Amino acid sequence: MSVAEAYRILYGGALILFSVLIGAMLIRSVKGPRITDRILSVNMIGTMVICCIAVLSQLLKENYLVDVALIYTMISFLSVLVLACVYIPGKPKRTGFGKSAFSDAGEKEEREK
Repeated sequence: MSVAEAYRILYGGALILFSVLIGAMLIRSVKGPRITDRILSVNMIGTMVICCIAVLSQLLKENYLVDVALIYTMISFLSVLVLACVYIPGKPKRTGFGKSAFSDAGEKEEREK
């Protein structure tokens, strides 16, 4: 086995692993109980696609794919930023840190004061 064949096997295994992880994140983005889980999984899908493009660039020895990956990175960042601005509220309901911030009892105590 030559070094080139070993790299081809390594790159193929990495692409298979990334495709399985992209599938898992796709399931999480559909199933996610909260919108933040969905936004995070969309961000992870974008990151893994960028990694797949970079691996393909090395596998196929095509340097222009690195430019495609950089452009996709900027588009992915902007899409996650827009999703976060639209779906995550600007003023969260929590006002403090500690036990009272994560339970409904804390909100009742603050209202009574």
